[in-house]
Amino acid sequence: MSNVRAATAVIGAACLSLVAIGVAAAGGTSPLARANALLAQMTFDEKVSMASSGDAGVPRLGIPGLVFDDGPNGVGHGAPDVTAFPNAQVVAASWDRLLAERFGEALGAETAGKGFNYLAAPTINILRTPKWGRAAETFGEDPYLSGQIAAAEIRGIQSEHVISQVKHFAANNQEIARFGNPLGKPTFSQAVNVVVSERALREIYFPAFKAAVQEGEAASIMCSYPRINGTYACQNPSILGPPKTDWGFLGFVGPDAFLAVRNTVNAINAGTDNFQLGGLGIPPDQALQQVSSDRLDDMVRRILTGMFSVGIFDNPNTGSPGAVVTSADHRALSTEVAANGTVLLKNDGGVLPLDGVTSIAVIGHDAGPGTQTMEGGSAAVVGGPLVTPLDGITARAGAGVTVTFAEGTLGVVPLPVVPSSALTPSSGTGPGLFGQYYASMDLTGSPLAAFVSSTIDFGTALSVGGAHSARWTGTLTPPVTGTYRFSLTHAGIAQLFVDGVLVANGNNEGLDLSPDLPGAPLQTFHGLATLTAGTPVPIAIEYSIGSSTAGSPLHLGWQPPDPTLVANAVAAASAADVAVVFANDVTGEGMDRSNLVLPPDQDELIAAVAAANPRTIVVLHTAGPVLMPWLSQVAAVLEAWYPGQQSGDAIAAVLFGDVDPSGRLPMTFPASEAQGPATQPADYPGVNNVVTYTEEIFVGYRYFDQFAQAPLFPFGHGLSYTSFSLDHLRVTRRRGGTYRVAVRVTNTGTRTGTAVPELYVGFPSAAGEPPNQLKGFGKVTLRPRRRARVKMVLDPSSFGTWSTADHAFDVVPGAYRLRVGTSSRDLPLETSVALAGGLIGP
Repeated sequence: MSNVRAATAVIGAACLSLVAIGVAAAGGTSPLARANALLAQMTFDEKVSMASSGDAGVPRLGIPGLVFDDGPNGVGHGAPDVTAFPNAQVVAASWDRLLAERFGEALGAETAGKGFNYLAAPTINILRTPKWGRAAETFGEDPYLSGQIAAAEIRGIQSEHVISQVKHFAANNQEIARFGNPLGKPTFSQAVNVVVSERALREIYFPAFKAAVQEGEAASIMCSYPRINGTYACQNPSILGPPKTDWGFLGFVGPDAFLAVRNTVNAINAGTDNFQLGGLGIPPDQALQQVSSDRLDDMVRRILTGMFSVGIFDNPNTGSPGAVVTSADHRALSTEVAANGTVLLKNDGGVLPLDGVTSIAVIGHDAGPGTQTMEGGSAAVVGGPLVTPLDGITARAGAGVTVTFAEGTLGVVPLPVVPSSALTPSSGTGPGLFGQYYASMDLTGSPLAAFVSSTIDFGTALSVGGAHSARWTGTLTPPVTGTYRFSLTHAGIAQLFVDGVLVANGNNEGLDLSPDLPGAPLQTFHGLATLTAGTPVPIAIEYSIGSSTAGSPLHLGWQPPDPTLVANAVAAASAADVAVVFANDVTGEGMDRSNLVLPPDQDELIAAVAAANPRTIVVLHTAGPVLMPWLSQVAAVLEAWYPGQQSGDAIAAVLFGDVDPSGRLPMTFPASEAQGPATQPADYPGVNNVVTYTEEIFVGYRYFDQFAQAPLFPFGHGLSYTSFSLDHLRVTRRRGGTYRVAVRVTNTGTRTGTAVPELYVGFPSAAGEPPNQLKGFGKVTLRPRRRARVKMVLDPSSFGTWSTADHAFDVVPGAYRLRVGTSSRDLPLETSVALAGGLIGP
């Protein structure tokens, strides 16, 4: 592949044909016109080659190849000498369009520097459930915020002559069953069927993509894995049609990796234009023989238009896979993004910033080399040297501050294997557990085989030919009394029962079961059980290959009680001015979280430390909301997300007040598992391979507001080290049905800080909309006692409600309330505008 890239770069730079030179020289001609001129020179076989993949280009005409990479958080696929930037959620939490664009520029520059010109980024799916394993890769739960941040990042990426392919269109909101069971029985079974209304698609799941196309001018869209209302997204005209027919999208659609396309001809006819990532069914080059010449021309025209629109022809790529593309500037930007996306959730008694402290206890496995800085799966990035929180705090504290470290927990990684000496099989002889293997996916039917395994530490758990599920049973005899931790690391579906209680379970495709990446621990599922020394208890592990893409590995680990871990942490906390506890979860592509509890013993650790030192600060490295049973016991909480390789520098800057915590939540933090949408099995993860979006348009804070649920922390929430007042709300009507909304922001505190005023619109009751919807925001940094006016603009689309009768957005006549504040639940300023109503288009 590297030879092809090098050859393509040379051809693109120096050996364009006379025809291509003429086309490329037409600098004043639109990308579409230039694409048409080049298309007219192409043979049928050349068109087929471009639509089938395009990776080789067309050397005869000087058409560069499309060289693809996956990288919403940095250049992926194991590329060395790149920057592991913060995950996308951190960019979203900054609520900063300019910062998002700068991030996009850096991401585009590193991508181009490695020889790629086609990047799968950003991910802009709406966070329907906080359990989604790819929450860290998204811009949160709100369509407007997601669209604004996405458009800015896309502009940055494409300014570096790299195609931005936004993903995954559409309604791709869970990993469980997203593409069926590729290794199961039958193989390549159907993906989950998402049943979702036209209104929910248009109001919740489409708008960020629409903004990506219309404001960001994205050159490509990636269609997703699931079926949507019975038809695969990449084969669904009702999904792929709107961008092209309603939004003016002139670029091309490509599918997610090969399981997204099950019928190539249907995908082509539905609007999929390029098949570089493959698909099931007949090969694209054969399928293209069956479509009309007009459709083939449309596919190639769109690919060429996308390439021209980002300047690939005029700026031939000269990058190389071996190039060093990380830089001091990019690492500084990574630090800046991570710091600006950190959200201060609580700060009692002004414990932060850390002014005047002489000793700090840094606690947690997540504070040291095991820190969580990125998600696993295709978005993981190798990156450069990791700055751990412990390193960053120690360096910033300086010689006059004593910094001590206590691990407190073994973390969320796989634990040592449960030894055979603790296991007795339910049948058979010898130590271990009795395993039964089944041909079915669900442990039904007669076993294919049965025998004793000394430990559950398999590279291939389904060692019996034809087996797709298995169960191991027996007893476990604990050597000491206390709380035991258990871990499951696997690909497929696994459940661990101890003494009849479900202790740990997980559904995991196993995409991350390759060697560890710095900052991305293996996806492991944990649980706790209190046991008595010498008292045997039943133990059972149930396993199905499920949606695994990595065979059937299965590891059962444990940690016997070890009181010294917490005791050392408590001692360190007791002796310090403040204690900073770092806690994390583990998420990534190919899995969803089983619950919102911090795994596995971190809640207990935080509570113990807080009891020893009331000035305890908790820093969360999580993909999204977690439950906080210790919240009232701690002085401060920071949500730092997955902050990338500069994690330690960023969090130190926030803790010591070098940077005001200007991040705001891009998602609601529920107070319990029962809150929010998609809490019933039929809604998530689905029943009989069907998931139904019964919440309709009430997603995220819209649901909490509509059904009067009090969240733990609301959407848009975030504190500063200073204080602000908002007043003088003014609304001015302008031409074209737009309104300018201005608010005065005053820094009433004693430190320089950053305010993020948020504008929400409340619709007339006849519209059937949620109480408030984000439709504008700004960001301003002010010195003490300084003030500024922040201006936001509402256009007609800000007031639109989707009409299923007219298949267009409709403005319902009536009074629209405009509210401005600092979160979805703190909106002190209000005014209204009266609108006459009418259709405003799709």
